[in-house]
Amino acid sequence: MRMLISVMILAMLAGCVSPAMDAARSQAPTRVLASEKATALVAECIKFSWQDESVFGVDASAYINNDKAGKQTVYTRGAESFADLTPQGTGTAVSYYAQQPGDAAAMRRLAMLATCL
Repeated sequence: MRMLISVMILAMLAGCVSPAMDAARSQAPTRVLASEKATALVAECIKFSWQDESVFGVDASAYINNDKAGKQTVYTRGAESFADLTPQGTGTAVSYYAQQPGDAAAMRRLAMLATCL
């Protein structure tokens, strides 16, 4: 039962954040970065670091969305911050987006993301 509720909540969150992500993607990313690591490893690292309650408090949420082309998106609740990860050779191209780029939480998420590269 818990699993079913969790799946339903994630599906609802994905539906809510998609328009916010699409709107952000119509603009230039807050920061563009690159890694020599595989996309899946970078995505898991970002997700784990963004879930650190000691840094982000009780709202330390992060989720991963995969598409069929191998691209992954790590995003927070409400897509306040998200990172598009695209396989590039043996490495990964990362585009980081923040609704409020100068916000302290957005800057911390960018710093945590950078540690995963």
